[in-house]
Amino acid sequence: MPVIAAIDVGSNAIRLAIAMLTPDGHHEVSHNAREALRLGQDVFATGSISPASMERAVEAFGRFREQIERHAVASVKTAATSAVREAANRDSFVSLIAEKCEIQISIIGPEEEARLVHLALKERINLKNRLALLIDIGGGSVEVSLATHTGILSTESYQMGSVRLLQILEHERLGEKRFNQLVSKYVDTIEQRLKRELGEQQIDCCIGTGGSIESLGELRRAMFGKNNTSKIRAEELDSAVKTLQGMNIDERIQKLQLRPDRADVIVPAAIVLQKIVHQAGVDELMIPGIGLKDGLILEMVSEQFYPEKHLDYDQVISSALQLGRKYAFDEPHSKAVACLSLQIFDQTRSIHELDRESRTLLEVAALLHDVGQFISVSNHHKHTFYVLQANPVIGLTPAQMDIVSNVARYHRKSSPKLQHKNYEHLSPKQRNIVSTLSAILRVANALDREHSGNVRGVDLTFKKPKFSIRLKGEGEMLLASPGQTHRCRGTGRLGKVHPNLSAEALARDGRL
Repeated sequence: MPVIAAIDVGSNAIRLAIAMLTPDGHHEVSHNAREALRLGQDVFATGSISPASMERAVEAFGRFREQIERHAVASVKTAATSAVREAANRDSFVSLIAEKCEIQISIIGPEEEARLVHLALKERINLKNRLALLIDIGGGSVEVSLATHTGILSTESYQMGSVRLLQILEHERLGEKRFNQLVSKYVDTIEQRLKRELGEQQIDCCIGTGGSIESLGELRRAMFGKNNTSKIRAEELDSAVKTLQGMNIDERIQKLQLRPDRADVIVPAAIVLQKIVHQAGVDELMIPGIGLKDGLILEMVSEQFYPEKHLDYDQVISSALQLGRKYAFDEPHSKAVACLSLQIFDQTRSIHELDRESRTLLEVAALLHDVGQFISVSNHHKHTFYVLQANPVIGLTPAQMDIVSNVARYHRKSSPKLQHKNYEHLSPKQRNIVSTLSAILRVANALDREHSGNVRGVDLTFKKPKFSIRLKGEGEMLLASPGQTHRCRGTGRLGKVHPNLSAEALARDGRL
């Protein structure tokens, strides 16, 4: 079976995991490696990766390349987070590693980072019927997420990773009191967000990931004589913070056996964790010992055994629904439009020839097509576009979000036009997808124009040059009585040749 590898390019270190796939669709990690390449030290101080760090990076990735070849790895996936993401010379860095070490680095956003960590997490911890608070403390950022087994409900990234805070502490020469005030100010924003997101819900469990959190779990043995390092209690965390603050770096290395590149950053990480745990009101933090590289491995396993699965569907839909609720959408109407959209998509697949990924993008656009009404009913289709551009759906790439936001924008009023900047900047392939999906969405939305939910289904047939739609439902239906056939002229291409005409013919201004 194939051997695969994942590399996590973090702000404090880079990590390699090599795994062998098993015939039953699982994997076994056979090798782990870590290089203390602190890219964040440069980036958070100067905005760029220094030439010296570039050299060390080539050497470190070169050692990873040797291990990859020694284990006969067939496929490698590499993801870089906040340090590389924020570096002004990130493109040069990525090109250098590709040229010298033949390792292609993908730069991911905080939402994708949180999704991949959650992917690994739910393999280790049963989250069924549980609301979890996930705290991932890295060198550059802290991701705080609310999640269930289905997926992440919401996530927020805060620029207070341990390396970044250490840079602030050293550069500003802050005293301990002022530093704690600064961290408290940062963490206050998390508390406000949690109150807003949770409402009356209670957190069932709190889970921490990241190297510094794992080190705090390991310190339970040295400090409290506990053998279980997969958790830490709130009172133990308080005591650990006090002890760590009372030691210098050399003492932390000698007495607590911490690595030099962990002994300095563990204090700001512990302070941030302590304050979030207290805000969450939990007694215990679970430490499963997983990270981004584990999520990357699982993603590769899925791609190997389920190549037709392009998206983490459950995660995408869960995130879309959470976003809709955030903007007080009409959930029954949105779900009805999504259901009708998918029926039309499936029944016209032989005409438009789009794939499962496009089907999911249509479903997301249909669920969220009216979120712009939160801002204003007038021109809400344009407000929807802006809302979706500013609020990524977890599990979708920026390119996929461009399609979703454009499809939702064209659910009413004007059809897609090249004079529109948001449509013009898309690639020809993306424009075709947007035109096709928006035509379908306009029809589906028109079928529930009064938000009554009376139209439950459609039977659509095409006999050139006409589409025939037979409506199925209950009660009074706006467009046609049950059992009747409503006919409308169209191009029969649903966006493939004359997308604008078909959208207008089938659903001009939101009406059939």
